[in-house]
Amino acid sequence: MRRYLRLYLVAGSPNCLIHPDLILQEAIRGGVTLFQFREKGPGALTGMPLIELAQRLQKVCRSQGVPFIVNDDVELALTVDADGVHVGQEDLAAHDVRTRIGSKILGVSAHSVEEARLAISDGADYLGIGPVYPTESKPDARAVQGPGLIRRLRESGIDAPLVGIGGLTAANAGTVMSAGADGIAVISAITAAASPQAASAELWKAVNRNGE
Repeated sequence: MRRYLRLYLVAGSPNCLIHPDLILQEAIRGGVTLFQFREKGPGALTGMPLIELAQRLQKVCRSQGVPFIVNDDVELALTVDADGVHVGQEDLAAHDVRTRIGSKILGVSAHSVEEARLAISDGADYLGIGPVYPTESKPDARAVQGPGLIRRLRESGIDAPLVGIGGLTAANAGTVMSAGADGIAVISAITAAASPQAASAELWKAVNRNGE
């Protein structure tokens, strides 16, 4: 799991300046190792268009050996046979999701040591920690945590795979990796870039330079 978390792209059509298929293809060529389909916000797709986009993006992932994760929507994940589901603290209870998805990957967002421990006991395969820095990609994001929470999780003995998310760029990725994260998750750093491939490659270099 840790190697998949190295460079984690989270995106849906509302985040993309060009078609999500093209962004995902470029991002994977640049080094993205895991993809989460998060179709939320103004203009988000529903119904069959949602399923069809999920299937197209999943096909891109499968052709490149990149796991395809669905944010929050267990029904969609089961419909398209996604590789896993990621849920937040305000979404479905992690233990209920684990029961429904069986052995698929389960990611859970955590904002404290207590939430992290509960998520692990509920069956989480990895934890999303953040927002590390201010972000405009998720208007409903919790208070900024900084890299300190990742460090505290490691110091408290939590050895689960961790990915930092929120306002991360090639310039600040090192702070997260140095704190003990296994990788970084980004949205706009790739989806809003003039060249998603070049942006991904730059992030990949930053993560691996600081994470070895």
